[in-house]
Amino acid sequence: MQSRNPAGPTLTRRSVLALGPAALGIAAAGILKGRDAIAFAPVEGNARGDMPTTGGMRPGPVGMNPAKVRTKGVTPVAMKIPNAQVDAQVEAQPIQDGVMLDPSGPFVVAWYQDTGKLGQEANVVFAGHLDYYNVGEAVFYHLGALNDGDPIELIGDDGETFTYAVDWARQYTIDELDSGAIQEIVGQTKDECVTLITCGGDFDYNLGQYLQRYVVRAKRTG
Repeated sequence: MQSRNPAGPTLTRRSVLALGPAALGIAAAGILKGRDAIAFAPVEGNARGDMPTTGGMRPGPVGMNPAKVRTKGVTPVAMKIPNAQVDAQVEAQPIQDGVMLDPSGPFVVAWYQDTGKLGQEANVVFAGHLDYYNVGEAVFYHLGALNDGDPIELIGDDGETFTYAVDWARQYTIDELDSGAIQEIVGQTKDECVTLITCGGDFDYNLGQYLQRYVVRAKRTG
């Protein structure tokens, strides 16, 4: 896939923005679970436990400058995606009773602490708003512009930058999410991956929800 900005979602976003604050208030109501409208299968966290205090590592020749060893992973605190106009802080959000809580504002990215951490062979899951009440374009509004191989940078609370490259992106319908696709999106991976989620597709004014979710998966490089 080359283009990540289908004509349908782009037109829908513009039409919603043109309707002003009242429509945007509905549009920003929920990313992963419709609070008063759409509900789908509960989400299970995929966070891995800490490495045991014994048996996790074996002694061996490491030289004069051994590589840094991580056992717990690194908490993400910022995200940069040049090709999607993202330069944002990252906040921690929980998965409560199977529901991934929405980011607290239009320009902050939510990291779900029940998923992986940076530096782990795990799926580190994030969400951001597409648009927002009385604001317009939000942090992930341009996520659809990403192409395969585009870089995504995550900064950890230790100051290190973790770089990922876009592997794939696609739209999921609510029906697909309800039938189990949501766990494929947020579930465990064997590689160091990040998953970004935002709203997409057409907007249903009766339900007050976008009818699809746009998902980007990226793998760590270097």
